[in-house]
Amino acid sequence: MDWNMTIKEILEYDFIDIGGISLSAIILIKFALVIFIGRILLWFFIKQVLRRFFQKVDDPGRQFAIQQFVRYIVYLVTFLFALQTLGISLTAVWAGSAALLVGFGLGMQQNFNDLVSGIILLTESSVAVGDVVTVDGIVGRVKRIGLRTSEVESMDEITIVIPNSKLVVDKVINWSYNDKHSRFQVSIGVAYDADPEEVRKILLRIADSQMELSTQPKPTVHFVEFGDSSLNFKLYFFTNDFWEIERIKSDLRFKIFAAMKKAEIEIPFPQTDVWVRSGKEGVRETEE
Repeated sequence: MDWNMTIKEILEYDFIDIGGISLSAIILIKFALVIFIGRILLWFFIKQVLRRFFQKVDDPGRQFAIQQFVRYIVYLVTFLFALQTLGISLTAVWAGSAALLVGFGLGMQQNFNDLVSGIILLTESSVAVGDVVTVDGIVGRVKRIGLRTSEVESMDEITIVIPNSKLVVDKVINWSYNDKHSRFQVSIGVAYDADPEEVRKILLRIADSQMELSTQPKPTVHFVEFGDSSLNFKLYFFTNDFWEIERIKSDLRFKIFAAMKKAEIEIPFPQTDVWVRSGKEGVRETEE
């Protein structure tokens, strides 16, 4: 390198050659400038454009999803433009690696499925950050939705990483999807000598005492069946406190047990009649 070169010649001097791609100071400056402009555009779009849009969308989960999706798009476009400033032909790259991409795609099929599912979640918002969902029998609150995986915090405060495809393809219950109440139930069996009407009154009185239960629609009691060793009832109630539903059911069971004991209504345990054939006469004996 000649130190008597002008500033223009220094900037255009190819001091690195990698795989036939010559890098000069001016090219690296352009590369850094594209990255910088991409960051500025992302900041401007989020702070100015999206902020005005978010004033009309009072949904933190949806706001987060849209913001993440915009960030991914801007990063991708900025990266592609930055590669072009280095003199890398994207067309040649894709054409030259076509066979490699086919094999890579087959091996990454599930990851690609999760990736597409993540884009669907971020745009469709069928599941958003903050929603209470049931996935594979686990109830949890969505903490983060990424491009490939999402994080769900269970009631035990355990963070579970779930592939996005499970949130899109599998059957998922989203308890926060609307503001309507959902119906739940608590089952109980009483002895055959109990008065069904008295059982109904006790169950409804307990439901009225539970503050988290909705008054409209009102709780109801169904006489379900004549069981093998008990008369079986179900207390149906509505609530929108989905996150605390297991605790609410537990409180109801505590109250039901205490009320039945006070009313001297027996809650029987399962019983089985065993018939024993004895001797040649075929005498039967009954045991409980």
